[in-house]
Amino acid sequence: MASRRKFIQGVGVGMMGLPVVGVRGLVSTAALPLDSLQLGIAGYTFLHVPVDGAIAMMKRVGVTNLSIKDFYLPLDSPADTIHAVSAKFRDAGIRIYAAGVIYMKTAAEVDRAFDYAKVLGVGLIIAAPNPDLLPNVEQKVKATGIRVAIHNHGPEDKLYPSPVDVYDHVKGLDERIGLCLDIGHAARAGADPVKVVNDYGSRIFDLHIKDLAVISKEAKPIELGRGVLDIPGLLAALVKIRYAGVCSIEHEMDMNDSLPGIAESAGFFRGVVRTLGNPRS
Repeated sequence: MASRRKFIQGVGVGMMGLPVVGVRGLVSTAALPLDSLQLGIAGYTFLHVPVDGAIAMMKRVGVTNLSIKDFYLPLDSPADTIHAVSAKFRDAGIRIYAAGVIYMKTAAEVDRAFDYAKVLGVGLIIAAPNPDLLPNVEQKVKATGIRVAIHNHGPEDKLYPSPVDVYDHVKGLDERIGLCLDIGHAARAGADPVKVVNDYGSRIFDLHIKDLAVISKEAKPIELGRGVLDIPGLLAALVKIRYAGVCSIEHEMDMNDSLPGIAESAGFFRGVVRTLGNPRS
């Protein structure tokens, strides 16, 4: 509960017109606009939820950005199916802004992922390509203009356990190849998400946000604000680097009954943003 306590302490200080405390150091709130950070949902959240249920949940919590996962739209779906499903979300006021995580183990799978993204009409693929395929990925990025954000999956991941590993692989590639920073997996792999934002900001295209009860390799994700991750510091760092992507909740608890956890996480996120942006309110 440390991050929640720090946030509440920050509210108290902010109410006195001082910089918010609760991040590593003091953060000036003078230039933090209320609506500068976009909230979304990472598609894996809805693993056990049908399309209509996902739409209903997103409308219930007022989140309108979705990174779609392939259990809703398999990568080999015909174009008319892709258009029909994407239209269903669009008609509900939900923007599919990205697709993924998409794994790429062969050159053919790289091609398929980009073809899928083009039909879906998204400009961002959340990906986990085998490192030897990064030249193929770069070629497709240059040909299509579609960006790729490589997802870190924690200490169990043999390809990209930490965002530092992702950056080491992409730093010499086209600047449209970057990171999808999963803050929970990053912390489990020994990286500080706030430092990652400060160090690699221009190459961070997407975020999967969650919390951890403790920082350890075995830690399980919990609702945003219930754990020890420095969420106020993270959001302040994102505003500082002028992050223009989406902060997508990836809720992996109670996935058969995910609405309460999504709602709590969304509420905590909005409360932190409001406090950082309006310290006197």
